[in-house]
Amino acid sequence: MKHYQALSVLLLYPEQDLIDSLPEIEAILRQAPVSTGSLQPLIEYLKREDLIALQENYVLTFDRNPSHSLHLFEHIHGESRDRGQAMVDLMEEYKKHGLQMTGDDLPDYVPLFLEFLSQLEQEEAERLLGDAVHVLAHVGRKLAANGSPYAPLFDVLQALSPVVAEELSEPPVRDMDEALETFGPGADGVEPLLRKAAGGVQPINFHPRGTRAGVGTTGCAG
Repeated sequence: MKHYQALSVLLLYPEQDLIDSLPEIEAILRQAPVSTGSLQPLIEYLKREDLIALQENYVLTFDRNPSHSLHLFEHIHGESRDRGQAMVDLMEEYKKHGLQMTGDDLPDYVPLFLEFLSQLEQEEAERLLGDAVHVLAHVGRKLAANGSPYAPLFDVLQALSPVVAEELSEPPVRDMDEALETFGPGADGVEPLLRKAAGGVQPINFHPRGTRAGVGTTGCAG
């Protein structure tokens, strides 16, 4: 399952360590269960450009453009409370499989999610990828429309998925006041991201509630 880890690394903010590891990444991807030849232009781009230029483009692509965000739930839950609960559920899924999060990344950060998949058995990894593929394909289409060299990576993820990606509706646009109200403490003083779901952990919602009945949840208790 090292191909998920290689894909994860390719989506990280470019540092010299990443550039130095490109030959190893290429070797791992050659062993992937699907063709990864479409990633060669991305790899050549990472080899060719100056590091500063790579970093500037990465920030412009993923940090300054919300439609390219590498946070899965941003594309489906917007700033609603559903996003907060989905984060909690995904963190519980990680813990159930022994993944301890470190650093400041949110659990729905795509490189972290792919790193998680690399630690699972193939069947379980494919199940979770199939849940998330609709969002990943959505990001890939946005990247492709803007001519980003990162777009083919999301095509590879679609090829790895046992589920065919479907179109997503755009998340609701919310102003800052509404966002603050959404994520502020409740009447009990507890932040939504820290609140346990009533009756235990709920399935992870990788799709807008009510639009894809029976599809896009993990189907498990974590």
